[in-house]
Amino acid sequence: MILRLLAGFYAILLLASCAVGPDFLKPRAPQVTGYTPEQPGTTVAANVPGGAAQRFLEDKDIPGQWWALFHSEPLNQLIDEALRANPTLEAAQATLRQAQETTRAQSGILFPAVNGNFASEREKISGAVQGNPRFSPIFNLTTGSLSVSYLLDIWGGERRQVEASAAQAEYQRYQLEASYLTISSNLVAAAIQEASLRAQIAATQEIIDAQTQQLGVLQRQFELGGISWAAVLAQQATLDATRATLPNLQKLLAQQRNLLTALAGRLPSQEITQSFDLAALDLPQDLPLSLPSKLVEQRPDIQAAQAQLHTASAEVGVAIANMLPQITLSASYGNAVTDIGSLFAGPGVWSIGAGIAQPLFRGGELLHQKRAAEAAFDAAAAQYRATVIAAFQNVANALRALQSDAAALAAQVAAERSAADSLAISQSQYQVGAINYSTLLNAETAYQQAHVNRVVAQATRYADTAALFQALGGGWWNRTDIAESKPAATGQQP
Repeated sequence: MILRLLAGFYAILLLASCAVGPDFLKPRAPQVTGYTPEQPGTTVAANVPGGAAQRFLEDKDIPGQWWALFHSEPLNQLIDEALRANPTLEAAQATLRQAQETTRAQSGILFPAVNGNFASEREKISGAVQGNPRFSPIFNLTTGSLSVSYLLDIWGGERRQVEASAAQAEYQRYQLEASYLTISSNLVAAAIQEASLRAQIAATQEIIDAQTQQLGVLQRQFELGGISWAAVLAQQATLDATRATLPNLQKLLAQQRNLLTALAGRLPSQEITQSFDLAALDLPQDLPLSLPSKLVEQRPDIQAAQAQLHTASAEVGVAIANMLPQITLSASYGNAVTDIGSLFAGPGVWSIGAGIAQPLFRGGELLHQKRAAEAAFDAAAAQYRATVIAAFQNVANALRALQSDAAALAAQVAAERSAADSLAISQSQYQVGAINYSTLLNAETAYQQAHVNRVVAQATRYADTAALFQALGGGWWNRTDIAESKPAATGQQP
């Protein structure tokens, strides 16, 4: 008899050590060797600031503070300030703490529930119930009890529920990392855009100064009878058109300052003190390029999608377990006395038992819940694949952009120099009367456009370099400014 009991108890323990439903396995990384059909090579160089050639170093790690590679102390200070004060990050941190505490709370279902009860009351009973109508005593009744109940998790449904909750906490952890990456990347991009706008404004002002000088020359020539008034008016119209571009650039610069201030966690009236110029930024020349097999581990969005897939996998096990018998063990001990002093002195009453509940008919509810959980898993798997594809596309786009940016800047530098040479020759020829004014005006317009285009091409190289770091995950795994413990992936049976 004892051997049978021990064998039965051992069988229950074996059942309790497993869990129904699929055991989650991390998806394999895509079996590719590169992000583009050909390996990226060293970019071309241009002889201007920000025109250095860039090379891609395969399997080189990304620093946690990758923005420091631009060697801008104001940028470093601003990002440090933003990472401490940005409310979006504060919200993400609080959401992570909430998810972790929810997981810890959910883990409580794996342990027995112990409840203590105490009650004291004064009663009067009717003697008629006992056949003595004249006897109606008044007395105090004190009761105390301790009860224990435990849901024997034979099928692992509760453990799967804890597993799902832990996976959700993991999802929030990577959402926090994604928020850090987004904020830092947006700050770098906004700083580069500010520098670009400042450079465009400076270039436009240089053009305005040159056109103003040219207008003065034309006015003197008109006074001497050398040219017609129409040429003066044409130059004045060109100057006015150039001046008209300044207000829009200044508006964009002010809005960019507002964006930087907001990202730093401040109100617009509390504008940041840092300012940015292209000349003060270094273009990183050695760019890390993670192996494709590592990208899935580095991208926070891919890790978040994997956590969602893990959650969906665990939910399938929960749905299956809900269709199976549930066994509950319970025990209680207590006493009821008329004198509170003897509450723990009496013999007491106790009970011990077990119950089993098996769903018999629920109108197909549990079956369809299981099918719904399986469909959710399929959807999460498809979403994971879509996230991976989008991540690889981001990296490929950044690589293509950097190659094209370098070639575009070299071409814009050549175009600006050609336009400057053409303008100088046209000015000399116009002074001796070899060309008419419309030819000179065309040369001025061509130089103005080439000058601004070169500034924009310079800024684009900086911006797309930052985009590559973002596409590769931003090195969050090397950051030391926060330390969030990873929640356990599965619950353990007590």
